[in-house]
Amino acid sequence: MFISLRCRWLLLAALAFAWPAAAGTQLDGPEEIVELLSPHLPAGEAGRGRLRELLGEILATEGWFSPAFVFRRDGETLHLTIDPGPRTRIAAVDIAVDGPLDDKTRAELVAGWTLPVGRPFRQADWNDAKQALLLRLLAGEHADARLDDSLADIDAEAARASLRLRYATGPRYRFGELRVEGLQRHPPELVERYNRVVRPGRPYSEAALADLQRALQATPYFASVETELDRAAATTDADGTARAPVIVRVRERPAHRVAFGAGVSSNTGARVEARYHTPDLFGRDWSFDGGLRYEQKRQTLYADVFLPPDGRDRRHSVGAVLEASDIQGLRTERRAFGARTVQQRGRVEQRLSLHWEVEDRTPDGGATVTSRALVPNAMWTWRQLDSVLNPRSGTVLQGQVGGGSRAVLSDQDFVRLHARIQHYLPLGRRDTLALRGEFGATLADSRDHIPQDYLFRTGGAGSVRGYGYQSLGVHEAGATLGGRYLAVLSAEATHWLDEAWGIAAFVDAGNAYDAPAQARLALGYGLGARWQSPAGPLGVDLAYGQRTGEIQLHFSLAIPF
Repeated sequence: MFISLRCRWLLLAALAFAWPAAAGTQLDGPEEIVELLSPHLPAGEAGRGRLRELLGEILATEGWFSPAFVFRRDGETLHLTIDPGPRTRIAAVDIAVDGPLDDKTRAELVAGWTLPVGRPFRQADWNDAKQALLLRLLAGEHADARLDDSLADIDAEAARASLRLRYATGPRYRFGELRVEGLQRHPPELVERYNRVVRPGRPYSEAALADLQRALQATPYFASVETELDRAAATTDADGTARAPVIVRVRERPAHRVAFGAGVSSNTGARVEARYHTPDLFGRDWSFDGGLRYEQKRQTLYADVFLPPDGRDRRHSVGAVLEASDIQGLRTERRAFGARTVQQRGRVEQRLSLHWEVEDRTPDGGATVTSRALVPNAMWTWRQLDSVLNPRSGTVLQGQVGGGSRAVLSDQDFVRLHARIQHYLPLGRRDTLALRGEFGATLADSRDHIPQDYLFRTGGAGSVRGYGYQSLGVHEAGATLGGRYLAVLSAEATHWLDEAWGIAAFVDAGNAYDAPAQARLALGYGLGARWQSPAGPLGVDLAYGQRTGEIQLHFSLAIPF
């Protein structure tokens, strides 16, 4: 006996007759079958014919097309014994894709079919597999792709299913001109500066449109962005290729924004902040950010100007900062001005900068020392993560080199090297192991007259937990100063209880010191809680510092650098 199942055949018939579980009907049979059918038993006693029809339809959606039902009454209870029979499996798959598609792509589509020979036939899997192949066509050059016909031929007696599908690709699409809608203050050229993928004549793909949308959404200029291929306005080239314009709909951010905030950090204490932002400084599409941040241990006045990317996708910025801090017995006042260029090259982000800094530092019970440095610096960051905000596997590497010279506006000759690595390993379905290492060296005759930014202190959230913020370093005159060397190692295992909450156990070891022979790593370990917030995992840690015998509370946003 052969039964033909068209693609429109859904579960509506079964769901239409689904009632709450019945106390008067007892199902007997394989556990998998009883679990599948129990939720659909009628609340009251139904006719045996109707019950047989209902349960048979449900079983058919899971691939059992020849079940046997045996009814037996025992007092008030109706016993129904079910033998589902053999489960139907896929015996043949015939996929045809009509249209201008190269042989390699056609073979890849067929090879990626998600319901292969040998798998049990399930209606839900059949529907999903058909849709998945169509979406793969639509994601490429074929924006008009469609499923013309599909058929599942079921041989219930032989428990075999033969699947046939026919797709039509429609024409190949190429990107046409970019049409920007919604601009009021900014020119269309600003959108083009961020457009690296949607170029006229390039093959259409959904991924390219999504990349453009993400790039524009991440800028300071637009509150919302939508991208769409305008197929209704497409023209056809001589070779049959369709060329369609791309519509970019934007909503600009306000010309001026003032924000106020408050918070608390386990490193620098309670915080209040006022910020001002405009994306249109001097009417030149320059983005300005400035503000005052007042923390218990540090106060900062800052201003930054960011320019749109240039023709080589480099993003330039300039900024200035005034900062005062009192941390671990060391009071510092610093004035700094700098310029920076950021460029993404594949997986590598490159940052080149030049900073001029003047610092006055005063340790408790000591004299004030002024240090000046003009520092060119280069930093490279390589990321390969399964998720930027909530990684479970992958690696982040970062290295930088900079320095100053007495010959060029610096009080001391030095070269600063710094490297960090963070690696994530999935441990089963719910557990993750995070390994972290950080190493630094400032090569100089001494640390005198080198600003603290170019030396090293550690301790606190994000470094060595169990110790106060920047409490590990060189101790001098009742204060903790930066040393010329740094080493930090960390291992953290996290078990996620559900999609949102997890618990972590960790061990940190590290220190900052003035000579390699002085390396004595301080050990800290403890437990923490994790919450998957929209901004990334929030962590609260209770850590014990073995060197001090004290317990510290830390909280932080635990995302990779």
